[in-house]
Amino acid sequence: MAKVKVGIINVTGYAGVELARLLYRHPEVELASITGRSAAGEKLANVFPHLAEIDFTITAEIGEVDVAFSAMPHKASAEAIMPLVERGVKVIDISADFRLKDAGKYPQWYNFAHPAPQLLLKAVYGLPELHRAEIPGASIIAAPGCYPTGAILALAPAVRAGLIHPDIIIDSKSGVSGSGRALTVSTHYAEAVDNVRAYSLGGHRHLPEMVQELELLTSGIALAVTFVPHVVPMSRGILSTCYGKLKDGNLAKEKVEELYRSFYKDEPFVKVMDAPPETKQVWGSNLCLVYPTVDSRTGRLVIISCIDNLVKGAAGQAVQDMNIMFGFPETAGLEALPLYP
Repeated sequence: MAKVKVGIINVTGYAGVELARLLYRHPEVELASITGRSAAGEKLANVFPHLAEIDFTITAEIGEVDVAFSAMPHKASAEAIMPLVERGVKVIDISADFRLKDAGKYPQWYNFAHPAPQLLLKAVYGLPELHRAEIPGASIIAAPGCYPTGAILALAPAVRAGLIHPDIIIDSKSGVSGSGRALTVSTHYAEAVDNVRAYSLGGHRHLPEMVQELELLTSGIALAVTFVPHVVPMSRGILSTCYGKLKDGNLAKEKVEELYRSFYKDEPFVKVMDAPPETKQVWGSNLCLVYPTVDSRTGRLVIISCIDNLVKGAAGQAVQDMNIMFGFPETAGLEALPLYP
């Protein structure tokens, strides 16, 4: 059987180059086309020497492919995707441009009017653990954001089971690569090293995505979610600590662990841990490690999750979506164990 031809739009960002690394050795696909606005005409190996084995020239436009991964920034991604959808090319978008179902939220959270609101309801939110059944028939997959991936997977079992009250707190720590490859003052080495910084306390743009997906699990109950992200001095990884007041303050930790293990028992990339996980334990992998516990003094559920923001939080999850979309083994191309130390 002929391999599926895949393309990467904007290979020159961190998510794009991670896609190239994963797709090049994927057993079921052929990496057929890669683009990059700032590096068109250059060899991929010259831009990213660690990928010297991949003999590709970066082009300005995507070639003939069966499925395209877009790693463009928001707004630009939607504009690049629309012509491909019209041509019948399947698209997996790593930007935020198709994650929100309400077009009216894009001006508020992303400062642009969505150019194709008719496609938002057509797009499938690509978190396989919650939307696996919808992915095979999709023409547009909206790969979840990095922060929402860790937070939603941490909270989904408890929210669906109605264990906690609607007032939820999510505290996340991210490596600097989450800010992208373009240099800014806050990601400059001298600014980021030996420093921890909270930001977007008035509302991070990933917040509506978290609320949208978690409220699908509540049977119509609105959630009040406080999300505070932080940047910490490491290159990659996200650790999220999520808090919710238990409706039953006497609920035993063992019951919560049983619920979580049952919820994720068939998931290849979500592991419920016996001890709090660390970001080093997922580095380079498509894993999400989850640890639920109960603070019996306060009657509060505390859940910790860890992901690699560039793999399960971006490129790896997009490849997982592609595997489901085309009927490949879900773990294909994603079997690599985490790197350590």
